[in-house]
Amino acid sequence: MGYDEVITHQGDFGRYQKIIYFLLCLTSITCAFHKLAGVFLLAKPDFRCVLPFENSSHVEYNDLPEELWPLVYPKDLLGVKYETCSYYDINYTPEYLNGSQPYAANGTTTCSHYVYDKTKYLNSAVTEWDMVCTRNFLRATSDALFMLGVLVGSIVFGQLSDKYGRKPIFFASLVIQVVFGVLAGVAPEYLTYTTSRFIIGATTSGVFLVAYVIGMEMVGPSMRLFAGIFIMMFFSFGFMLTAAFVYFVHDWRWLQIALTLPGLLFMCYYWIIPESARWLLSKNRKEAAIANIQKAARFNKVDMSVDLINQLLDDNTSEEKKPEPPTKADDADVPPQPSVWDLLRYPNLRRKTLLIFFDWFVNSGTYYGLSWNTNDLGSNALLNFVISGAVEIPAYTFLLFTLNRWGRRTILCGCMLVAGIGLLATIAIPSNMNWMLITCAMIGKLAITASYGTIYIFSAEQFPTVVRNVGLGAASMVARIGGILAPFFNMLGEIWKPLPLLIFGAMAFIGGLLSLLLPETHNKPTLETIADGEEFGKASKAQQYMLEEGKEMKNFEKAETLPLTTVASIAKEAEAAKADQNKY
Repeated sequence: MGYDEVITHQGDFGRYQKIIYFLLCLTSITCAFHKLAGVFLLAKPDFRCVLPFENSSHVEYNDLPEELWPLVYPKDLLGVKYETCSYYDINYTPEYLNGSQPYAANGTTTCSHYVYDKTKYLNSAVTEWDMVCTRNFLRATSDALFMLGVLVGSIVFGQLSDKYGRKPIFFASLVIQVVFGVLAGVAPEYLTYTTSRFIIGATTSGVFLVAYVIGMEMVGPSMRLFAGIFIMMFFSFGFMLTAAFVYFVHDWRWLQIALTLPGLLFMCYYWIIPESARWLLSKNRKEAAIANIQKAARFNKVDMSVDLINQLLDDNTSEEKKPEPPTKADDADVPPQPSVWDLLRYPNLRRKTLLIFFDWFVNSGTYYGLSWNTNDLGSNALLNFVISGAVEIPAYTFLLFTLNRWGRRTILCGCMLVAGIGLLATIAIPSNMNWMLITCAMIGKLAITASYGTIYIFSAEQFPTVVRNVGLGAASMVARIGGILAPFFNMLGEIWKPLPLLIFGAMAFIGGLLSLLLPETHNKPTLETIADGEEFGKASKAQQYMLEEGKEMKNFEKAETLPLTTVASIAKEAEAAKADQNKY
């Protein structure tokens, strides 16, 4: 594109881009606040039934001595811990409680009131609305609806930013996020709280994704890998910083508000953050785009006249010109718009697409499942949370140094296998070695973070240009399904603590093995057409010839419109011609 030449002339990552990029990265911190806040807003402390002889308005969790629990609560199905959602149906006389009366329980009865342990958490939405026992699914549902909001937001705000501009949608998302963030903190009941969190989830896409797009559209091609990785690191910093708020703010309502209010600071960006020049050019608003380019050039101390900018932009005018809209008479000759079904129509492309979708599902589900599971790992929940965020930094640093050296498939497969092995190893850890359980879980978190960062680039290179956007959009939707199901997988930890880790580990291990079936894309020609995508990875002689010669299938005349069998025959003819030449 001509605009890439403009960026190169004014500096791939000049002082102006660095400042704007840094300011945009800060917004990912507040998005991390909202995405990880549910760990503490919906924290479920230890609890037990309020017994018939206890006063529900004054009882404390530790009022019942531990030695009396066998007389009051039955054991769970595994016989490991007490089932505190019910108690023995018996007359709790002093004689019975002091052991002088023989045990004569007539089954169990369900609880009507609960008392919570306040040593770790003063309160939470769970303790306020009793989201335990038969209402436990409400807790997981709230997190799932938040992730559904992230999915809806990525669709809605993505389309709006393409239509109305990056800047207005970015700030509209910020305003909505602050308003509903405060509303979630003062919500009088579960429905209002969950609806507010759903909308907050949607705005995290409007803020983070749009900021990501603005940042990526203003840096040069040589810096895009680093720009994409560093904004993820700021998200990880926000992950860890959430723990600082939790340490000082113990009431869940004030915590929600405290995590929301920093968003007000970003309102002043309105006079600093520019509209994307790429978007302005795509909407034929060339004068506004040139004004933004000149502003950046002056800040970078680069002399760029209007004539020079026009010359750089017009270098590829013929490539960027859009065809005139067809007339009704020509409608029959207009090819259909590419869709996700094009990815599923042909066998090789369909196989690769389904493998990519599964990898996105596994990476998203495992990443968020482990991020939200820190409370259930035992020991110091706040420390576990900080470590879970901290391991992301070396994961992203690892990608910076290896992604362009070792290849995408090697890193994706290797990291998913390491995550799977680390999480599956928890099955062999004794219950009295909780530190080892946490260590294995954090190894899995580090590895799955690295693979999650890789799948973005790997997928973009697997999908042909004509369907790249719809392919990545569909993959992102599948990923959100993984995030939506993650809270329900974590619920299984109440049956057996390592069970969610085993599920995530099995999925990651299988995904890592299946990733070996995908072709490597590093240093390979860009796939342009559907025919390119279908042939890529078949390991046929024709494909090897094209890759060795540095040719792409788009160079065959009308390859994108020919049947795949015809394209293959053209490739064979080209190979035969090469063989004839070698005879002489």
